[in-house]
Amino acid sequence: MSQPNRAGRRKSPIGRDACLQADAHVTVVIPTLDEGHRIGALLAVLAGAPALVARIVVSDGGSVDDTVSIARRHGAEVVTGRPGRGGQLRRGAERIADGWIWLLHADSELPPGWAESLRDTLARADPARAYYGRLRFASGDIRARIVERLAGWRCRVFRLPYGDQSLLIHARLLAALDGVPDLKLMEDVALARRLGRRLAPMDLVIGTSARTYQRDGWFRRAAGNLIRLALFLAGRDPVRLAKTYRR
Repeated sequence: MSQPNRAGRRKSPIGRDACLQADAHVTVVIPTLDEGHRIGALLAVLAGAPALVARIVVSDGGSVDDTVSIARRHGAEVVTGRPGRGGQLRRGAERIADGWIWLLHADSELPPGWAESLRDTLARADPARAYYGRLRFASGDIRARIVERLAGWRCRVFRLPYGDQSLLIHARLLAALDGVPDLKLMEDVALARRLGRRLAPMDLVIGTSARTYQRDGWFRRAAGNLIRLALFLAGRDPVRLAKTYRR
């Protein structure tokens, strides 16, 4: 536990002086599993901001399609291992010893101006905090707007952003929290709970696929996610919860 300084305020386990704001670039970590049909588009967008995105690490969970070859073709570093988003994110993030890490899902869609928004966040970012984006589904359905508002409420009230909102976190803070939890499901919630009040929103919209909501039904999918969240917070084994989760 950190000790109070002479002014009575607690020192950060990282220290702003050790993480100068001149460090205005990120390493993107993307977990993948058979994402060959869409990973190329995201990597191409990220490659369009080379001064901002210093590295891209694709952490693959055993894809049998062309995900890995596409990632390498776009210049991404690839790390492989067993499937499970928590473990994949953990393995990818462990390759970054210092600097800002941006945890991003393979189905994320970045809007025009995303690089400027992220650069603005980095310019004022505190390395002792982590930052999440604002969820936006790739759908014009009014029910998508309702689910987005519910996600915003969840973040404001409970400080529980999901992984599809992305997470910008400094490598030293992530290491101080013992890395991304190696869970098959709810790794994003477990990490958010460790961060607590150190979480803050950033002015960046993160688009995401609406495929699973359209397939399962908007409110049915949202209700299922809420039930799984409640069970996880109540102590249910994430491995058991993962068996009820359909990608």
